[in-house]
Amino acid sequence: MFAQLARRAARPAATAAAARRQFADAAPAAGLMKLNFNLPQETLYDSVNVKSVIVPGATGEYEVTADHVPIVAEMKAGMLTINHEDGEEEKYFVAGGFSLTHEGSATDIVCPEAVKLDDIDGAAVTKNFEAAKAKAAAAEAGSIEAAEAMIEVETNRSMGNALGMAMA
Repeated sequence: MFAQLARRAARPAATAAAARRQFADAAPAAGLMKLNFNLPQETLYDSVNVKSVIVPGATGEYEVTADHVPIVAEMKAGMLTINHEDGEEEKYFVAGGFSLTHEGSATDIVCPEAVKLDDIDGAAVTKNFEAAKAKAAAAEAGSIEAAEAMIEVETNRSMGNALGMAMA
């Protein structure tokens, strides 16, 4: 379901972002950590040195940096921010998933879907949010249709919030 929502709100992906990714195999430099970011259909980062990752944890947002204590956390739908060593920020809307931080400054991000924040069309998110609210209001309470509509409402609300939009 998230994949359908993300596709409806996504603009065509830029190939320049893929071209600028740098892959590394050596141990991270001082102050850096290794990031592995995987989706079922592709690997976005494979052992890449980054400064930090801000994770939308299910119990709250947190930042992983070099030498972070090992942690396994469930992610909620929200914005994942990758801070590169050159100071550039790269932001993704993720549908949830897991973040696993290991000893040795390595973190694995595993999620079912991720869309670059720059590729999300705010107008489409607003339109989809309003349509989902109407569908939820029209559905019979406790029905499968009501549950599916609420998932659409909450997913679009999370996408809107990641874009800095007020979704009421």
